[in-house]
Amino acid sequence: MSQNDINVPVDNNSVQEDPKKYFSIKYLITSITLSIIGMAVVIYYTYTPGIFEHLAFKRLPGLLIALVVSVLRVWFSAAKIRYLANKEVSWLAAFRIVLVWDFTSAITPSSIGGAPMATYAMSKENLALGKSTAIILYAMLLDMFWFALVIPILIVAGFYFAVIPANIGWVGEGVMFIIYFALLTYASFLTYAVLVNPTVLKKFIGVIFRLPVLRRYRHKVEKEADILEQTSHELKDKPMSFLFKAFILSSMSWLARIWLPTIVVLSFLPADVGLSFLRSMAMNLAGLFMPTPGGSGGMEGLFALFQGPLMSKKGFIGISVFMWRFISYYISIGLGMMATTWYLNRSVVDTISDQNKSDNSSKSEVVSEQKADISL
Repeated sequence: MSQNDINVPVDNNSVQEDPKKYFSIKYLITSITLSIIGMAVVIYYTYTPGIFEHLAFKRLPGLLIALVVSVLRVWFSAAKIRYLANKEVSWLAAFRIVLVWDFTSAITPSSIGGAPMATYAMSKENLALGKSTAIILYAMLLDMFWFALVIPILIVAGFYFAVIPANIGWVGEGVMFIIYFALLTYASFLTYAVLVNPTVLKKFIGVIFRLPVLRRYRHKVEKEADILEQTSHELKDKPMSFLFKAFILSSMSWLARIWLPTIVVLSFLPADVGLSFLRSMAMNLAGLFMPTPGGSGGMEGLFALFQGPLMSKKGFIGISVFMWRFISYYISIGLGMMATTWYLNRSVVDTISDQNKSDNSSKSEVVSEQKADISL
């Protein structure tokens, strides 16, 4: 699961037929433009002339550590995919799937997310559609477990530390508690639906898509709900040891994501490490509800709000935002674009190959018929 993949599952059959609709230049340009605007605003309001004179070069190797941590995040995510697939995909394939998932999550609206394209990628790695759906559902469940663990920690820590910055005001605090409540509710529901009573998931989706606004999608979603119910029963039968190992891999991926902003901050200035880490947790949770593709534009602002007050020289806030997004977002965009293009090109090759086989088969039938006519 990627940054903005908290959504109702979409029709995976449609992406099997036309994966290109989830990879749009319009989405890509929109996402990058919003990110650039967000960074520009932060830099404009925080830049201080001569700030680079205060740059401590002995701290800059921390940026290399941040890059390594970002790679580790991808590695743990790939290890999770490979483990959930019972090692039916190679390491290289698992990395490609993760990069595609991250990329499409970063450039598509939150209502789409990276799950459909990840499903398509898995199918191209010879995983059945049902199994791909199960892997995605299980990945979502593991993320919910992580949120259910982190949110109580943040609530308790909030009584002793300023986890939610004072500069966001009481409105911001209220929004954060709504986010906590929404995630805990969702985590509880998904856990019950997948591990206790899979039928309730299908019923719930059916009720939601009877609403007038969503009614036109009802038939597509009902088909998908049947698949989800089936895969939920499969997940329910998994042993607890399987769940625990997968949760460890998922947690390590999230920890790498959360440590990244703190490491970037420390690469420029000393700061309260524990408080920065706690705020990074809260910041990432808030980022899940950003309506823009991949949280672009909003994540830059959240970094400034949560991490900025911990930096003694505000001129470094904009620089830190830029380095954080470069490592966590722009590198993922570049690598993910290559991985996605690889799958799309492979789709074209497979289509041409299937057409050639069909043409050759037709020609063979014609030749056979001609031979039969001659013999007569």
